[in-house]
Amino acid sequence: MLASLRCGAKTRSGKSCMSPAVGGKRRCRMHGGAPGSGAPRGNQNALKHGMYTREALEERRAVRDLLRQSRTLLERLK
Repeated sequence: MLASLRCGAKTRSGKSCMSPAVGGKRRCRMHGGAPGSGAPRGNQNALKHGMYTREALEERRAVRDLLRQSRTLLERLK
């Protein structure tokens, strides 16, 4: 047990966790080495409102570009 790999997670005190890592993993059972720990694959929480989906970000970027082009055109027409 003393020779086993140690968990490298940072604790709240800023030091490394010194608990033994779970077999085949780099973290202890408290820091994500346990089976089933961690976020689910394909995080569905990110799709709660769709504000940060790739399509929404691209659409907002396109609208900003269009507004910027419109402002420069209006400035040239003055």
